Amino acid sequence: MILILNIFVFIFGLIIGSFLNCVIFRLEKKEALTGRSYCPHCMHMLNWIDLVPVVSFLFLRGGCRYCSKKISAQYPLVEIITGLVFLLIFNFQLSPFENSIFYFLFSTFWLYIASSLVVIFVYDLKYYLIPDKVLFPAIIISLIYHFSFNYFLAAIIASGFFYSIYLISKGQWIGFGDVKLAILLGLLLGFPNILVGLFLAFLFGAIIGLALMYLKIGRIGLKSEIPFGPFLITGTLVALFWGKEIINIYTNYFIF
Repeated sequence: MILILNIFVFIFGLIIGSFLNCVIFRLEKKEALTGRSYCPHCMHMLNWIDLVPVVSFLFLRGGCRYCSKKISAQYPLVEIITGLVFLLIFNFQLSPFENSIFYFLFSTFWLYIASSLVVIFVYDLKYYLIPDKVLFPAIIISLIYHFSFNYFLAAIIASGFFYSIYLISKGQWIGFGDVKLAILLGLLLGFPNILVGLFLAFLFGAIIGLALMYLKIGRIGLKSEIPFGPFLITGTLVALFWGKEIINIYTNYFIF
């Protein structure tokens, strides 16, 4: 039964991931989400057979059925990542509420938040911008869901920390979008989990940044811009699922 549920959740995540690709594309183009999907190259309207998550991309060998132009690997990757994140949420975040009458509410919240984080991750990675249209609703809903001092404190600590960096560097080291994103992440993790999330974000950022500089990918140098939002979101997700275990390991082995 659990296996069947996990398969269902993953497939559902693939479908939502397909929709999130549409959100990312149309958000940048400032287009409405209504209307049929179309090829970004030839503008041909797509049929349902062209839109089956992952399968259509593989079947068409990563190209458009009508103009044969290559389609970005972003599309299947976002679908798969969304499916995997949904699986993690289903297994780590929702299990305590399995017998609750509020299970639908809890699951809707976390799947909505996961979808928002995926959109922000990809959008910031592609366009070096965190979209307020996605971020602000997520902040408001998270504020309602986690209406307690613990989460307020985490949001203040995270946003205050980044706002200080923003002021000191005059916006050169991080963008103001990261300051706003930190509010959401604090409201999701609470204290002390937010400390784990921030630590991991800087750790991942340092590792990836140094690796890209070493490999000279994309001509990255010391003055090159690397969007920090994706690292913040990655650190947050790791802390969300395994934060307590990380804190326990730290307190058991590094604090005497």
